[in-house]
Amino acid sequence: MKRTIYMLLLAFLFAAVQAQAKEVKVSGTVTDAATGAALPGVAIKLKGTNQGTTTDSKGKYSLQVPDDKATLVFSYIGYKPKEVKVGNRQVMDVQLSVDNKVLQEVVMTGYATESKVRIRGNATLQGQVAGVQVRKGRGVGLYDAEKLNHNTENYDYIKESSFQSARKSPLSTFSIDVDKASYSNVRRFLNNGQLPPVDAVRIEEMINYFSYDYPQPAGDAPFSVTTELSECPWNKENQLLHIGLQGKDIPTANLPASNLVFLVDVSGSMDTPDKLPLVKAGFRLLVEQLRPQDKIAIVVYAGAAGLVLPPTPGNKKDKIMEALHMLEAGGSTAGGAGINLAYKVAQEQFMPGGNNRVILATDGDFNVGVSSDGELSRLIEKKRETGIALTVLGFGTGNLKDSRMEQLADKGNGNYAYVDNILEAKKVFVNEFGGTLFTIAKDVKLQLEFNPAKVKAYRLIGYENRALQDEDFNDDRKDAGELGSGHTVTALYEIVPAGAKLAAADIAGGNVDDLKYQKTNLSDGATSTDELLTLKLRYKAPDGKQSKLITSTVSTRAVAARATSDNFRFAAAVAAFGMLLRESEFKGNASFAQVLELAEGARGADKEGYRAEFIRLVNSRTLLSDNLAR
Repeated sequence: MKRTIYMLLLAFLFAAVQAQAKEVKVSGTVTDAATGAALPGVAIKLKGTNQGTTTDSKGKYSLQVPDDKATLVFSYIGYKPKEVKVGNRQVMDVQLSVDNKVLQEVVMTGYATESKVRIRGNATLQGQVAGVQVRKGRGVGLYDAEKLNHNTENYDYIKESSFQSARKSPLSTFSIDVDKASYSNVRRFLNNGQLPPVDAVRIEEMINYFSYDYPQPAGDAPFSVTTELSECPWNKENQLLHIGLQGKDIPTANLPASNLVFLVDVSGSMDTPDKLPLVKAGFRLLVEQLRPQDKIAIVVYAGAAGLVLPPTPGNKKDKIMEALHMLEAGGSTAGGAGINLAYKVAQEQFMPGGNNRVILATDGDFNVGVSSDGELSRLIEKKRETGIALTVLGFGTGNLKDSRMEQLADKGNGNYAYVDNILEAKKVFVNEFGGTLFTIAKDVKLQLEFNPAKVKAYRLIGYENRALQDEDFNDDRKDAGELGSGHTVTALYEIVPAGAKLAAADIAGGNVDDLKYQKTNLSDGATSTDELLTLKLRYKAPDGKQSKLITSTVSTRAVAARATSDNFRFAAAVAAFGMLLRESEFKGNASFAQVLELAEGARGADKEGYRAEFIRLVNSRTLLSDNLAR
C-alpha cells in the first residue's frame, strides 16, 4: 500500500514538473500598425482563461503561458482585436490596426468575478457617493454601449482675423495658447469619415499640437524666443513670419511635488466606451508617472459630488488604481458641485511651491446646479485665486461641449485637451507629462509693433479668442496663457510688404476716409532702419505678481523658401490645412497637394509619429473630398 502511494506521488510530481517545463514566458511590444507608436494599456488575455496582463507605458508586456499551443488575444480601445498563436516564440511583437467602426475597451485585471453596487440617496461616503455606481472586485469586463444617435456638440463661432493696416493699427496683442484640443477633435471627425464643423477648427491649436525643434532657453529665462521670415507658401507675394517659444525642459525628477485632484464626471452621459472607460485608462497612465512625494485624490460627480479617494501618496499605486477601477457612470450631472468639492480637497492639501491642480475629465454636459457657461466661468475665476490650476480633458462624441471646456480651462489658468483614444492619453500624460501639469511661466502675452515703412498689412493666423486689447499688454491684472515645462508655442503672421498690391477693401478699416484734422507721419527711424517689427513679451513667474519684459526686433532679411527650417514648413503646412478645412477666405492658393508637399519635406525626427499621422489625415481628407465629389 505504501509502495502504491509512493509511486502515485512520484507520478504526480513528474507530471507537475513536466507541465511546468512546458510553460513558456512570452514577452514583447505592442505598437500601432500605421505609426509604429507604442501602445500602453493593451489588454492581453490567454484565450479561454481569465489569465492576462496589460502593456506598460512603453507598450511592453510579459506573460507566462502553459505551453506553445497557447493563443493570446490582444484588445485595445479603438483598435481591432488580434489573436496570435504562441508557437515556438518567446518574443512576440504585435501590431494593432485602428478600428474606426467599433470602439470598445477590455479591462484586464487579476480576478475572475465582479459585483456591482449602486449607491443611491444623499449619503456621501469614501468609496460610496450619492448617485454614483461603484464596481467592487476585479474582473475581465467588456464595455459596450450604443453611441448617441443625436448630436448636441457645441462650438463657439470663430470670426477669422482679417488683414490689419500697419499704419492705422500697428500693434497686435494676444495671449499664448497651449490648448491642443482642436487637432485631436478634428482627427476624430476625419477618422470617422466626416468633415469637422468649421468652428471646431482652431488653427492655433492645430499648429501647437505639435512640438517644434526650438533651442532651449539660456540662463534663468523660462523660455527662448525664435523667429523666422520667408515667403508665404499660399501667397508668394506675401511673407510668413514664424514665432516660436520653447519652455525650459525640466526633468521629471526635478519637478516640484504635485497635489492633484482627479475630478471625474461619472454621470449617465459618460456611459459609453469612449468616455469613462477611456478616462480610467488615461488616468492609469498618469498614475504610473507619480512619485512618492506626489499626492492624488479622486472626486466624482453625477447627481451629487463625493470623495472616492482621499489624498494618497503616489507610491500607493495599487490603492489609486483600485479606486479608479471602481467607477461607473449613471445619473444627472452636477458639475458645479464637483468643481467646488475638488477645489476644497486641493486647498486642504495645498503645497506651497508645488504643483496644485484639479484635472477635470468630462464631456462638458453639466445640467444640475451651477451649470450655465457664465456661472461656471465665474466660479472658476474665483477658484483660480487660490493658486490651484485647472486642466480640462474632453471625452466622447455626440454631446461634447467644446466651447464650455475651453472656456473653463482658460479661466482656470490651465489647459484643455481632447482625448479621442488611448494614444492621445499617452501623449498628454506620459510624453508631455511636465508640459501638461507643470507651469513655468504664467500670463504670457505678446505684442508686435509693425513698421509701416516696411509692412503694408499683417494678419495673425488663428488666436481669435486669445486677442487682447493693446493696453492689456502692460496691465498685470489681465489674465493670459500659461507655459508648461518643455512646451512649445508657435504663432504665424502673414505679412503684406509695403508697396505690395492689396485692395483697401481687403484691409480692416481700409475703406475709411483719411482724417481731416490729423495726419500720421512716419518717423525718420521707420524708413532708415531694416527693422520689420519689434516683438515684446511679458510673463510672470508661476507664483509671481509682477511681469517681466522681453524685447527683440525682427529684420526685413528673409530666408529663401528652400532654406527654411522644418519648423517653418511644417507649421505652415498645418496652418494651410486648417484654412482649407475652414474654407477660409484667406487660404489663397493653398491646396491639399501643397500641404502634403510641405509636411512630407518637414517630418524631422518625428519620434512619436505625430507628423506622419498628420500626413495620413491630410490624405484621408483628400480621399473624403474625392468621395463627396462623386
